[in-house]
Amino acid sequence: MKLGIDVSTYFEEISNGSKYFDEGKQIDPLDEFINNGVKSMRIRVWNNPYSNDGAPYLGGTCDLANFIKLAKLAISKGYGIYLDLHYSDFWADPSKQTKPKAWTDLSFSELVDKVKEYTLSTLKKIKEEGIDLEMIQVGNEITNGMLWPEGRIVEGEDGKRTNYDKFAQLLKVGLDACKEIYPNALRMIHLERSYDINVYYEFFSKMAEYGVEYEVIGASYYPYWHGTIDQVMENLTFQRKMFNKRIVIAELGYAFTLEDYILNNNGNIGLVVNKDNLDSFGFVKSYPISKDGQAKFVREFLERCQEEEIDGVYYWEPLWIPGDNICWASNEGQAYINEAGKSTRNEWANQCMFDYEGKANPSFKEYKVKER
Repeated sequence: MKLGIDVSTYFEEISNGSKYFDEGKQIDPLDEFINNGVKSMRIRVWNNPYSNDGAPYLGGTCDLANFIKLAKLAISKGYGIYLDLHYSDFWADPSKQTKPKAWTDLSFSELVDKVKEYTLSTLKKIKEEGIDLEMIQVGNEITNGMLWPEGRIVEGEDGKRTNYDKFAQLLKVGLDACKEIYPNALRMIHLERSYDINVYYEFFSKMAEYGVEYEVIGASYYPYWHGTIDQVMENLTFQRKMFNKRIVIAELGYAFTLEDYILNNNGNIGLVVNKDNLDSFGFVKSYPISKDGQAKFVREFLERCQEEEIDGVYYWEPLWIPGDNICWASNEGQAYINEAGKSTRNEWANQCMFDYEGKANPSFKEYKVKER
């Protein structure tokens, strides 16, 4: 089983003075992850994460230049590289798949051509930099499609999900372009809702129906939204049996505290998982929200993945600790995804493998592949 991390915000952290410590000593966590047997790095790419006036969207401002710089650093330390293409200028997930600003007025046929052109040109630039890719993800958490509205999978009043035909056209040209430039790289289709065996079966059956070619089924797993480990494993092992694909946990995370790093927050917009909203998620609380609980979750989840022969696991943003200018979105970024008015803080900080002062949590040492 391959173990990896997504640390796409790494340079934004370092440039703003973030430091990391283990047992009282300052460390380079990228080196320490390698020592734990973590051998792969997932890095996202947004098309153009800047406003028309040039203001960065933050959240790592993950443009192609950031990818190339981080990939080269990672390779120098011994990591393989896994590229996550969002096909958006900013965050893409099941609730939003915003088209790049430059693609807004394209017809559907022009949009299909643009996906192909963009994928080819991006991968050619990466290859020209001497960067090898072990895996490429086309779209991010695309359970409900991508490049909305044209590529949106729509659920009708009868519960049936439609518009797979247009979505599949967009996805297929992206995947085919990956094969053209990086013929040996594995191609992933990444969904969330990892507990939902019916949605996964429907989705990947449609991929087979429309002749979409890929090698890896990727899934996000955050227990607040995605159920128990048993539910996730039942789903993913079933999909592997039905579709004969590799299975990778593309995103994994769990909180180590419910306490805010902003003191006396007084009920304002808080961490994405906090003491006020925890009960609303409805998941089975098998693990305490604590440093030891996070470590136990990581240890037992990896053990289960090995038992079930999952092909890879990637922890999402383990280094995204709070700090000045460290936030999920600038005001300009929020405006682009139509979420203006939210807090511009780092709302994911309590999911890291380091605490708010940059000290390693016990989970940091648990995140390793153990000998069987």
